Amino acid sequence: MARIVGKAFGAAPVFAPREGTLVRAPLGAGPGWWAGAPCATFDAATNTFYLVYRLRQPRELGRGVECRIAASDNGIAFTDIWALPKTSLSALSIERTCLTRGLDGRWRLYVSHVDPGDHRWRISMLEGDEPDRLDVGSASTLLTADDVGGEGVKDPNVFLFGQAYYMLASYATKEPAPSPDAEARKHASGDIYNTGLTLSRTGAAISGDGRSFQWIGDVSPICHGDGGAGAAPRWDDYCRRIGALAPMDTGGYLAFYDGSASVEENYEEKTGLAVTFDLRTYYSLSSGAPTLVSPDGSGSLRYVDVLTVGHELFYYYEIARPDGSHDLRVSVVERD
Repeated sequence: MARIVGKAFGAAPVFAPREGTLVRAPLGAGPGWWAGAPCATFDAATNTFYLVYRLRQPRELGRGVECRIAASDNGIAFTDIWALPKTSLSALSIERTCLTRGLDGRWRLYVSHVDPGDHRWRISMLEGDEPDRLDVGSASTLLTADDVGGEGVKDPNVFLFGQAYYMLASYATKEPAPSPDAEARKHASGDIYNTGLTLSRTGAAISGDGRSFQWIGDVSPICHGDGGAGAAPRWDDYCRRIGALAPMDTGGYLAFYDGSASVEENYEEKTGLAVTFDLRTYYSLSSGAPTLVSPDGSGSLRYVDVLTVGHELFYYYEIARPDGSHDLRVSVVERD
């Protein structure tokens, strides 16, 4: 039952970053060492939480190393049960990955990785009977840069709405390069998002079977003052990457999105809030500044994911530590 007090209708409560519990620490100390990019799901049939996360090392050591699947009976203490090294896909790097149990009972892992052929981010899919028995040999390409009309696509999160699989993903926009040399450099590093030659935005895709997705198009949060002449710079001008949805009691969804002012803040995004009532148009609620930040290091707090289980919300997120590395943490919040 939605809580209504006067004209204040029930909403999803937000977590306090300082109160999070450590789930995974990075493999090393200092900038570039991260444990994060979490994506979680809950299997009601077995009362099991599953968490997919990514381990990353500094660029000079190879960037994204692997993603792992961990299981838990309480959503806080996890045990690793499966791993996907980037070498299994011959990938240059691997990033946020999403695990979903399909309507047919099969488990699907949606993986974002850099293809060694064209050096562009893409999303592939693996399947299996159980989360610890996913078949790497079943990997198939789901979405590429060409499919979305951009320079790359990654960071999927998949939601089930009735019979529909709804995917949110980050995509790199096509922007005119200032010179032929700059155009040639777009994909030289295998990370278009870190070049300043694109914008990081959010798109959506939809599917009836979880295996073949139709790209809907851009759903990036709309911000007050966008596009106006002489508009002041915003904290999220460069990146607006929606990564999670939390249902509101009275209808609609609260969305969590990563934002950054420029490419200089790539990898150190902070979190803003948005709202949608139709899953097509999202409106930013964080016009002047990010809503959720780390009290340490760069202030980065990103890749929020949220699960509603019973009367609790489980928030998983990547957060900066004082030494510049990133932890993976969880905050559990009671619903009203």
